[in-house]
Amino acid sequence: MTLTDTAYTVDTDKARLDVAMIHRFLAEESTWALGIPRALVQRAIDHSLCFGVYAADGTQVAFARVVTDTATYAYLLDVFVCTAHRGQGHSTRLMDAVMTHPDLQGLRRFMLATTTAPGLYARYGFAPPALPEALMERCVVDPYRTKAAR
Repeated sequence: MTLTDTAYTVDTDKARLDVAMIHRFLAEESTWALGIPRALVQRAIDHSLCFGVYAADGTQVAFARVVTDTATYAYLLDVFVCTAHRGQGHSTRLMDAVMTHPDLQGLRRFMLATTTAPGLYARYGFAPPALPEALMERCVVDPYRTKAAR
C-alpha cells in the first residue's frame, strides 16, 4: 500500500525501510526499546506490517509497525518521527495510513501502549481499556539494557 501527498509518501514496502535508521532510533532515542539489538529489530520488522514515511528524495522520516492477524486483532507499536522532521504533520500522515490500511479494517480489538502521544491516538479512537480488569500483561522493563546500565 502506498499513499502519496505533495512531498511525502507512506509505504508498506519493507524493502524501502531504512533498518539502520530504525534500529538507531529505537536503540538510542526511544523511551521503550533502549538498547534493543539490531537482530531483534529486523525480526520484528520481518513479522509485522510496517509503515514508512519517505521524503521525495527517498529519505525515511517516520516509522510504525503493527502486529496483527489481519482478522480480529492488531497491536500498534514502535511509532516515531525522526527528531529533525517533527512538527510537520508526519505523525498524522502515518496514523492516517495505518488506520485506513485494508488489512486493519473490521478488527475486534486494536491496541497500543503509549506514554508520549495519547492525544494523537485519541484522535483515531484509541482510549483507555473499556474493561481494564480483563487485561493482563507480562512486562519486562528495560529488557535490552544491561544490568550495569540500569
